[in-house]
Amino acid sequence: MSTIKEYLTTDHRHCDELFASMEEVASTSLQAAKEITEKFIDASERHFQMEERVMFAEFEQKTGMTQGPTAMMRQEHEQMRGLLKQLLDAIEENNKDKFFGTTETLMILLQQHNMKEEQMLYTMAQQHLSAESDRIVEMMDSMIVE
Repeated sequence: MSTIKEYLTTDHRHCDELFASMEEVASTSLQAAKEITEKFIDASERHFQMEERVMFAEFEQKTGMTQGPTAMMRQEHEQMRGLLKQLLDAIEENNKDKFFGTTETLMILLQQHNMKEEQMLYTMAQQHLSAESDRIVEMMDSMIVE
């Protein structure tokens, strides 16, 4: 089984691939991009919830750090959720400028966010949770989004 860091980093790459596909389809037609946009949003939300409901909770319980890096990541997740909603709004309005302006903002935020998680938080989590790594990955893998 993979480590927490490997598992979540691989999931970042999956979301990145969906993002690239979404932009590619949207460059032709926003209406045609609706389905892939919804897939990207669903994958992103599942990723956020795997972190928030499982990994962050386990990390906070183990370390006692509740106002540290996990609090910052939750704030950024909320920012991104707002941007994800704006993507759907742009599709509904058939507004390419709004859609691509939003994807540009989202891309910058995602890149910075993912880098912080992959280089700092996931490494810290792996150090503190290595003994529970298999159980935590299994919990994240079997998670159903609420």
